[in-house]
Formats: sequence, C-alpha cells, structure tokens
Amino acid sequence: MQRVKNLTPFMVMAIAKEASKYKDAIHFEIGEPDLPPPPGVVEAAKCALDNYRFSYTISEGLPALRQKIADFYQKRYSVFINPENILITPGTSGAFMLAYALTLDFGNSLAFSDPGYPSYKNFAYILGIEPRFIPVDSLTSYCITPEHLHKNRPHALQISNPANPSGNVYEIDLLKDLCTYCLHKNIILISDELYHGLIYDANTTTALAFNEEAIVINGFSKYFCMPGMRIGWIIVPSKLRKKAVEIAQNIFIAAPTLSQYAALEAFDEEYLASVTLTYRKRRDYLYQELSKLFYIPQKPQGAFYIWADISKYSDNALHFAHDLLQKTHVAITPGIDFGYNNTQKFVRFAYTKSIEQMEQGVKRLKSFLG
Repeated sequence: MQRVKNLTPFMVMAIAKEASKYKDAIHFEIGEPDLPPPPGVVEAAKCALDNYRFSYTISEGLPALRQKIADFYQKRYSVFINPENILITPGTSGAFMLAYALTLDFGNSLAFSDPGYPSYKNFAYILGIEPRFIPVDSLTSYCITPEHLHKNRPHALQISNPANPSGNVYEIDLLKDLCTYCLHKNIILISDELYHGLIYDANTTTALAFNEEAIVINGFSKYFCMPGMRIGWIIVPSKLRKKAVEIAQNIFIAAPTLSQYAALEAFDEEYLASVTLTYRKRRDYLYQELSKLFYIPQKPQGAFYIWADISKYSDNALHFAHDLLQKTHVAITPGIDFGYNNTQKFVRFAYTKSIEQMEQGVKRLKSFLG
C-alpha cells in the first residue's frame, strides 16, 4: 500500500469541480482545448459507427493509423520511423505506464523537472520506481541540462517538450546535447511531445532526430483537439518492440477502436496550422495582460500555459486560487500541483478559452487584486 499512499491528487480537478458550480465561471485551470478537431475527424467517427467498428484492433493499433503517424514524422521532422515501432495507446497516460513498465525495474530511478507534469511521479510511485525531482527555473529556461544529470545519474530521464506548466521548449542545440548525453551515459530518454505543434517562438524537433534509442510519447488530445477520444501513441526502439506489445496486451488490450478510426483523419495540415495560430494569439494576449500583474519568469514558447509568480500578493498558491474562485468565479491552478520547487508561490493559467472570455477573466482578476 505504500506505493499508492505516495500518490497526490490533481488539485486542478477539485478546482474545476468547484468552478462548475458557477454558471459564469471563467476557466483558466484545465489544459483542455476548446477548439473542435479537424473536420474529417467527426465524419470518420460517424463512418466508423455506421460500419459497426466495435471490435478490438490488434494491440499495436490500426496499421493504417501507425503508418499515418510514421508519415507525419517523415514530413514534419524528416525522421524515418518504422510504423512497426509505433503503438497506439489509450491516451498518453497509457503510453507513460507502458514506457515505465517497459524500461524500469522496481527501485530504479526516473528523473524529471520540478515544476513538471504531476502524473510522472505518480506513475513512478505506482510501479515502485524512485522519482527524482530536478529543480529547474528561468536560469535554464526551465529545461533540464546535461549539467543537471552530472549530479543526478538516474536510470531514466523524462522530459516534456514543450513543457507543462511553464511552456518552455527544448531548443535544437540543447535537445541534441541532452539526447547525446543520455545515449552516451546509457540513460533511458523518454520524451513527452504531446504539445508539439503548439510551438510559437522556438525551434525544436523530436528527440528521435538525435537519439534513436529514445522513447517518444505523443497523442491527439492537445494539438489535434481530441481530448475526450483518449488516443495517443508511443514510439519504441526496435529491440523493445516485442515486449512493448506484450505489456500493451496486458495493460489495455488495445486503444479505443472508434477513436483510432477517427484519428485517421486528424492530420489536416491547413486546419492544424489554424489551431497553432489561434493559440499563439491567445498566448500573446494573456501574456501581455498577466505581465502587468505578476512576475512571469518564462514567456511560454509552446503548449498553452503561463506560469505566474504570485508572491507579490500571496505565498500560498492554493489559498490564492480558492479565494479568487470564490470571490470572482475565475478558476486557475495552484502551482503546488506541479511539484515542490517554490511552487507555493506560483499559479498556472491555461489560455484554452477565447480572447473574449479571457478578457472577462482578466477584468475580474484585476478587480480582485485591487
């Protein structure tokens, strides 16, 4: 039971539940796209329903979808991926569990940034893996560097590019250095690339461009605007393919069939470009407004979050978030959801609503702060 005792809940879910009581709530808390998916996705889902696509697929996922993903990497990154090395997963959460079970033994260590996505540590606890928190800040643009790893030699390194909650991006040179370091030091590199496509002011690529042994995880929830379809993917090295399939067969059997058929039509470049542009405009608006109110140590280069220092007003992010919600019906995420590195002085804003809605939220926020 000790493994599950260490689990921490998503505080943002409690905030969201409380916010749902208010009809006029402004939602900056949940990182869920409000834009519809590419138009072909809806038609593909309807077609799958009409054709009674209710059976399991093979555990690896539809061959046609895996080929589409491989083609996407070739076109987007000029990186060849054998579609046999791609497994379709029930969201990226299923992919993380698969990756950690595949590569790490009980008691092995997994390093990741603090602040960072909270599920990494919880997945580690569930599997009996030792989580190692690497404090990062604006001095390294919230990125983990090879220097961090000199002091902390984990069995595996989990990076998030772009990152939640800070929106930082691993630029090409740093990504190459980190990938090369892990390769030479036999550190397993797991790259969470869920927010690829939502990059605004940086130049990056997939970790597979520099480290063919890396494990890459991505999905359709953010950039492709399909969060409720619960569909993701994992790319593994050839030597791990067989075991990855065996684990998938036991953990989840197969990803949702209807979602897989819908995802076949997700790679609509023209539509996806409009998604990126929309979030860039929202980022520009909200960053400009929040910079007048808070210290923001890192202008987000990707994803759809702003990591704001509220210490001018409070040193208790949870209290600040609850007070703001109760008094103004504006929902934000307290920083302590994302780790232990000074996070009690930070909150996260998600710019996943229209600029008009965000304007109302900013107006209430200014009134709250006086």
